Amino acid sequence: MTTDSLDLRFAAACAIAREAGVLARKRFLERPRSQRPDMKGPQDFLTATDAEVEELIRRRLNGLFPEDSFFGEEGGGSFERDVWVVDPIDGTANFARGIPHFAISIAFVRDGRTEIGVVYNVMQAELYTAQRGRGALLNGEPIKVSGLADMRQATVEAGWSSRLPAKPYIDAVEKLKAGGANVRRAGSGTLGLAYVADGRIDAYCELHINSWDALAALLLIEEAGGWTNNFLGKDGLRSGNPVMGCTPELAEKLIAATGIAKEP
Repeated sequence: MTTDSLDLRFAAACAIAREAGVLARKRFLERPRSQRPDMKGPQDFLTATDAEVEELIRRRLNGLFPEDSFFGEEGGGSFERDVWVVDPIDGTANFARGIPHFAISIAFVRDGRTEIGVVYNVMQAELYTAQRGRGALLNGEPIKVSGLADMRQATVEAGWSSRLPAKPYIDAVEKLKAGGANVRRAGSGTLGLAYVADGRIDAYCELHINSWDALAALLLIEEAGGWTNNFLGKDGLRSGNPVMGCTPELAEKLIAATGIAKEP
């Protein structure tokens, strides 16, 4: 794949994320307060907007790059050599309950390596972007991880997965707190990881997350000088994996506390 073709895909992903964000914001602001979302499973929310936003993104990308495959959280798809991996709304529970903390995630993967990552923080109009080897940006300005090394000063977001028993999560949180970290959970893995890239928090960890929630933001962290585990190892693209992104200085301490190693 030529640099020009990647540049074109990058520009398209940025524009499509913003367009999809306009739709998501409109639906969020007009949603009836009495609306009850559907449930895919325990604490796993679904709204009509998820499918609507995903279809917009799918249609735009397929129109521009018909040779690329597409996989979305809601509608599925296929994983070919070149694939767009999309979460139309990460933080659906927040969206459904009227909490303005959710994001659109668009990643482009070629030959098992993420080349483009775009995360749009819808309600804050914040566009996080990364193209491999070119750094990470927020609304066009360079961003870097915090560089924090002391766990006693660190803020760590510990994402929770309904696909796993509660005890390993509780144990990990206890170990993080015992190490002195301020532990939080805000309900969007995509934004949690993006905030690591931006230095707003120092680490994000989750014992299992799907690729559509993580890939775009993990590239942001890499390009912002951070440390990430090898999320795509052992077929993480299709099956998901544990995830961790943090400042390089905190990596060993977080591995010890969470059990999330470099290799899944």
